[in-house]
Amino acid sequence: MEIKDLKRLARYNPEKMAKIPVFQSERMLYDLYALLPGQAQKVHVHEGSDKVYYALEGEVVVRVGEEEALLAPGMAAFAPAGAPHGVRNESASPALLLVVTAPRP
Repeated sequence: MEIKDLKRLARYNPEKMAKIPVFQSERMLYDLYALLPGQAQKVHVHEGSDKVYYALEGEVVVRVGEEEALLAPGMAAFAPAGAPHGVRNESASPALLLVVTAPRP
């Protein structure tokens, strides 16, 4: 059995958003995204994969399709396959997200 401490895996990169692999299989990706203030994940599309963003710490603005919303700790957003999606940290504090993508792109 694999068990990982997500808080200990978290690390921030002053140059760009950090994407930290936690678990991977042929069918899914389970990652941490660590965003310092002003950092973002570019809006992009996965034609055959769904994605869920779950806020662990801090706040981010999530975009799915043409809609945007604020995600605070304990909140999640679903980006279905084919929908443009991305996140950005417009706050003054770091943000940490748990991100699941399936099936793996």
